[in-house]
Amino acid sequence: MFTRISVFATSKISNSLSTLRNIQNCSAVMSKFDLPDRLKNNEYSVWVEYIQLALKYKPLNLGQGFPDFHAPENVTKALASITTSDNPLLNQYTRGFGHPRLVNVIGKLYSKLLNRTLDPNNEVLVTIGAYEALYATLQGHTNTGDEWIIIEPFFDCYVPMVKSVGGVPRFIALKPKSTNGSLSSADWVFDKQELESLFNEKTKGIIVNTPHNPVGKVFTLDELQFIANLAKKWNTLVVSDEVYEWLVYEPYKHIRIATLPDMYERTITIGSAGKTFSVTGWKIGWAYGPENLLYNLKIVHQNSVYTCNTPIQEAVAVGFEQELERFGQPDCYFVSLAKELLPKRDYMAKFLSDVGMSPTIPEGGYFMIANWSALQNKVRLDEETDENRDYRFTKWMTKNVGVQGIPPSAFYSSEHKHLGEDNVRYCFIKKDENLKKAAEILMKWKSQQ
Repeated sequence: MFTRISVFATSKISNSLSTLRNIQNCSAVMSKFDLPDRLKNNEYSVWVEYIQLALKYKPLNLGQGFPDFHAPENVTKALASITTSDNPLLNQYTRGFGHPRLVNVIGKLYSKLLNRTLDPNNEVLVTIGAYEALYATLQGHTNTGDEWIIIEPFFDCYVPMVKSVGGVPRFIALKPKSTNGSLSSADWVFDKQELESLFNEKTKGIIVNTPHNPVGKVFTLDELQFIANLAKKWNTLVVSDEVYEWLVYEPYKHIRIATLPDMYERTITIGSAGKTFSVTGWKIGWAYGPENLLYNLKIVHQNSVYTCNTPIQEAVAVGFEQELERFGQPDCYFVSLAKELLPKRDYMAKFLSDVGMSPTIPEGGYFMIANWSALQNKVRLDEETDENRDYRFTKWMTKNVGVQGIPPSAFYSSEHKHLGEDNVRYCFIKKDENLKKAAEILMKWKSQQ
């Protein structure tokens, strides 16, 4: 009996040791395939989380920045006809750095706007959305330890793109001049002395987003000239994210920093067909600038995506050609879209004010920041567990009221998230009936408090 027990015990121990070794071996194998260090701490995305919330609770979604109405027929019909045209090559690979017809018309448009002749084959790069243009720029122009100045609040991909390539983000926040009364996005400003103090020998560049997401600020000539002077003094790049360039409300004007004296030579400007033609799902963007600066982007592009969708590039080119023919006229989409959005902007500002929020009226873009702190006693923030109040507010409103916004603290560095906590971001490039429905939902909720 003793012998049988001993044999059984020995066998059990042996099996346990074997299982332990298997676990250790498995752990060792799997640890080899952990997320690389350069990508760690970039796992979280506010869009992933809030899209899941929208799918689960089905609120009226004013969070994500895309139109819920049809794009202009001239570009959508162009795409439909292109895919079934007599030219079979329009469904095949095209030139890696941009479809010839598209780079030529982009070059023609921006030659007109910049009052200089752009070489479309060397000074324009077509990318998979403005997102890839930003990625290729930061990948192609950043060495380990290079510093990039980022203006807060920022589009959330800026920081992980800088960090993943070994760069160091340095932050400066736009802050409203006053929190009393009505606010315009023009009231959100940066401290000039603070910005100047961030520039040093390690500075590779500064990212400027104008018109600005999410504040809607259209940077003034004085502000852009101040940035330009610092860039020239410290020999740095300027990455100008101008995806909302056509969405500027009168009387404000969009100024391209590349047009300022001696700035084209150090500026990479980024644009978006998705924003220009209300086709965000097409994912076509571009970068333009001097050949020597775009060279770095092209190396990244050719070794990652190589080329973009051919029929969509052709359709975007057709759209640009048609808009150039009526450039500056009321029926030009570059003019008409902003005019169409203006009453939507004003309607949203009114219903947000009526419900008790304090909106910032944007000069450009299609987002609106609103201070919700006056509603704090009407929402049960303690029912949510997030660290930042704007996350708790937006989640509670999504689940219990049925209107979804985005928490702006997602667009700030960790040390400055408190600056965004009293605000919420809404999008007004939506059908009138959906904006009206949002107003009705919020006013009904207010009346029940």
